[in-house]
Amino acid sequence: MAATAPAFAETPKDTLVEAFAIDDVISMDPGEAFELTAAEITGNTYSMLVRLDINDTTKIVGDLADSWTVSDDGLTYTFKLKSGLKFASGNPVTAADVAWSFERAVKLDKSPAFILTQFGLTGDNVTEKAKAADDTTFVFTVDQPYAPSFVLNCLTATVGAVLDKKLVLENVKPVTPNG
Repeated sequence: MAATAPAFAETPKDTLVEAFAIDDVISMDPGEAFELTAAEITGNTYSMLVRLDINDTTKIVGDLADSWTVSDDGLTYTFKLKSGLKFASGNPVTAADVAWSFERAVKLDKSPAFILTQFGLTGDNVTEKAKAADDTTFVFTVDQPYAPSFVLNCLTATVGAVLDKKLVLENVKPVTPNG
């Protein structure tokens, strides 16, 4: 066999090439992903209620949320979703998707769940404490008053990603846990 020289191509000037060591990826599911690489990827592929402002990371900006309020007692966070949002599937983004995503993460109880459960969410109460008031209003009730900046910063974590409930449920396969 004759040896051949490797082929090289020049990267176009307007193209960014990135390389990652992906040996730390356990899952790309935001309810389970907690490693650096998976967090980087899921943070850029899923939408959340809020995000850090990329121009000033001391500020929180709406991603899916158009606005939010905190009750006077500091226990209830009410998020109004932007109108007309759709998932990549074409399904509309609703507050029910947000609530289901919180419920799913809490009930999966994988490593990143603590970011939500530290606010008093449990598998037994999550449907009451993280719920859709209507199609565009998501209400999140915490167990005690926290600094709103702390709560909102926690919601920027990838466990706060909003999943397309309809699409996930159409493609989920039942699994029986091992003893």
